[in-house]
Amino acid sequence: MSGEKSSKVKNIVRKYRLYPNKEQETYFAKCFGCVRFVCNHMLWEKQEYYKETGKNIRITPAKYKKEFPWLKEVDSLALANAQLHLETAYKNFFRNPDAGFPKFKSKHGSRESYTTNVVNGNIYLEGTYLRLPKVGKVKLRIHRNVEEGCRLKSVTISKESTGKYYAALLYQCACIENQVHEDKIENVLGIDFAMHGMAVFSDGTKADYPMYYRQAEKKLARE
Repeated sequence: MSGEKSSKVKNIVRKYRLYPNKEQETYFAKCFGCVRFVCNHMLWEKQEYYKETGKNIRITPAKYKKEFPWLKEVDSLALANAQLHLETAYKNFFRNPDAGFPKFKSKHGSRESYTTNVVNGNIYLEGTYLRLPKVGKVKLRIHRNVEEGCRLKSVTISKESTGKYYAALLYQCACIENQVHEDKIENVLGIDFAMHGMAVFSDGTKADYPMYYRQAEKKLARE
């Protein structure tokens, strides 16, 4: 056996406390509201369409931007991720009803959050700041660094009931592992027990017993 190194990809999440200014807080509130609005409208339309046809319908946030132009003021990827999360929850329900049917989001009873993705370096860490689309640099507290070889994929911004803001950063990391594999067998030697002697090898050679007792038998009797 011998070992060689192989790479394996895994995802890790780092959650940091955010300290937005008043202007950034206003944007976050607007983004939370737009995500909630889009989710509720898509869910309502999907329910009505299913009642009428018994089939599912796929709706994108772009459908609402003409009627509600203020949706264009927030990160478009935040709205796209809201659609993806709703589609996933919808499919999970039909696969397994125990998962629960997607619920409408209320302004006060639901967790306020939105997710955006890294595209062409639009999101990055710079010192004690996190750069976000349409927000700029938001101050944060980093209490744990990310290992080398990790690439930022997405960020989820959330506001807790305490009023505190957090950023959950999803990283894709390449891990190097030792992989064991079998070496190619080139030479084989078979060994078989022999009735006369100790063993016979597949190459024709033999191994006899050393006969220590027989050789020392007379000496042992004399002693």
